[in-house]
Amino acid sequence: MKSMVTPLTRVTPIFRPNAYNALRFSPKPLHSSLPNSFIFTSPTPTLSMAASSQSTAPAVSSGDVNIKKDDVFQLIKAHQEKAARLPPVEEIRTVLDRSVRGMLSTFSKKFEGYPSGSMVDFACDANGCPILAVSDLAVHSKDLTANPKCSVLLARDPEDRTDLVITLHGDAIFVPEKDKEAIRAAYLARHPNAFWVDFGDFRFVRIEPKVVRFVSGVATALLGSGEFNGDEYKSAKVDPIAQFSKPVASHMNKDHSDDTKAIVQHWTSVPVDFAYILDLDRLGFNVKAGYQGDTFKLRVPFPRPAEDRKDVKTLIVEMLQASKPQV
Repeated sequence: MKSMVTPLTRVTPIFRPNAYNALRFSPKPLHSSLPNSFIFTSPTPTLSMAASSQSTAPAVSSGDVNIKKDDVFQLIKAHQEKAARLPPVEEIRTVLDRSVRGMLSTFSKKFEGYPSGSMVDFACDANGCPILAVSDLAVHSKDLTANPKCSVLLARDPEDRTDLVITLHGDAIFVPEKDKEAIRAAYLARHPNAFWVDFGDFRFVRIEPKVVRFVSGVATALLGSGEFNGDEYKSAKVDPIAQFSKPVASHMNKDHSDDTKAIVQHWTSVPVDFAYILDLDRLGFNVKAGYQGDTFKLRVPFPRPAEDRKDVKTLIVEMLQASKPQV
């Protein structure tokens, strides 16, 4: 179904530096731990249209330490405006699918006319509906029984208020007994240690989306802001590569931080003192990077869409080989 984004605001990106101490690792060359079959040795291929803006950008040497900060932020702005990323509705759907905690807002039963908020764990079912395990003793459970209208708010990066924030508005439906096992399995897939879901006073609640709103600050590659109705949101696909974000990012950040830095500088033309991977999808990955005491986030597109986890490794090796000086 065709997504319809209603722009609420459009922000010109202004990259505000934050204090940050770079993580220090003991890196080793990426290719040293990869099978020979994954080492890219042929000439750099022609880039796809999704990331073609990167192919003509001049590479930045790690020795470019005298570039002015204002010029760096202009390079960031120019790069981010063209960097390939998922369609907004697909990105929102994917972020929600990979999230596990948010703020539930209900209409207070005890204090009529006032809202009530609770931090809750949740998982999404196959349709993107948030699933909660709630105790009959909980205040929000009583609120939802009296009035099913509610919302769930979450931030992609809770430590960065300028990053993507999503609010899903919907109606809470207590899961009938016939659907309990499927819902229980979906919830435990995200929260395997939630043994309390089998306690007698706990029930599963599914929130049926009506409207999904999003707003993105100045440091998130111009995603902007807008909203989707429930059908648009549920019809969007979850990115198939995002499920590998944690293991890939953890490995690269722990063992190959210098390689990530080289890739970022070559493929974005932005000088960085450090860079580590935040998450990835089939079109590329997001990094937090720093330069001369300032930190910022960058979108780094792949040369072509990744097909599976093995292909992600192939693409990263290809990007690293292209970032090395040509002899």
